[in-house]
Amino acid sequence: MKSIDIELAEKIRHDILVGKYSEGERLSEAQLCDTHGVSRTPVRLAIRLLEREGVLRRGEGRGYLVQSPTVADIKQAVLVRGHLESLGARLMAQLPERHAILPNLESAINEIDNIINLGIVDDKSIRNLQKQNAVFHQTILESCGNDFVSFTCRQINHLPMLEVGSVAFDRASITTSKGIDRTLFRLRLGNAQHKVIYQAINTGDGVRAEGVMREHSNTMIEYIELFEKRHDELTLSDLISYSGYEIGAKLDNSQLAN
Repeated sequence: MKSIDIELAEKIRHDILVGKYSEGERLSEAQLCDTHGVSRTPVRLAIRLLEREGVLRRGEGRGYLVQSPTVADIKQAVLVRGHLESLGARLMAQLPERHAILPNLESAINEIDNIINLGIVDDKSIRNLQKQNAVFHQTILESCGNDFVSFTCRQINHLPMLEVGSVAFDRASITTSKGIDRTLFRLRLGNAQHKVIYQAINTGDGVRAEGVMREHSNTMIEYIELFEKRHDELTLSDLISYSGYEIGAKLDNSQLAN
């Protein structure tokens, strides 16, 4: 179970990202204690965590100022994650013991294929696909032989679109048969890239593993730019609705991610 301060940090972070607090707004420990009905100690620990993440900064005198990331910040963070994941793929391809880990990647790929081949795009299938997608990416990050790769990814995975394995999903796209077909095609393309990455790691081709993973990871930027065209001004709240991640990276039934 998560500690009170971690859960509290997630709630405060979520309120900041969805715009409950405005940029530059001052928050005090006493205010947060009253809002969430907790004592000073978990509030101070939560604030300390949010300061490290950069969504709060200490103001002059007492109190803290809201420093909400922008959509441009998210795109830059996605670019960083893409480089980290591609580095992880290259490093894993160079590991002599990689063959002991490859079954985890193969299993995730096969499970994704099975889900896609059902031809059903609903809450359950999307949740299962997202889970297997996360397994594929997390396995590479944690098994590449460099702990700082996964550590650095964890520092930004609280942001919309930055959870490991997350792929943006527009619920409106599955309201028609044509939209479902496009979605399934997109999912097959993503898993095809997984298979190329898997094969490159299997054969020890670090250069190919790195290149394909970078292309695969950075498709998120393309989706964000597509969403920007649909909105007069794309907000972090919009990105959360597309990514489907709520407090603690839990999926909401009305907002899906895969």
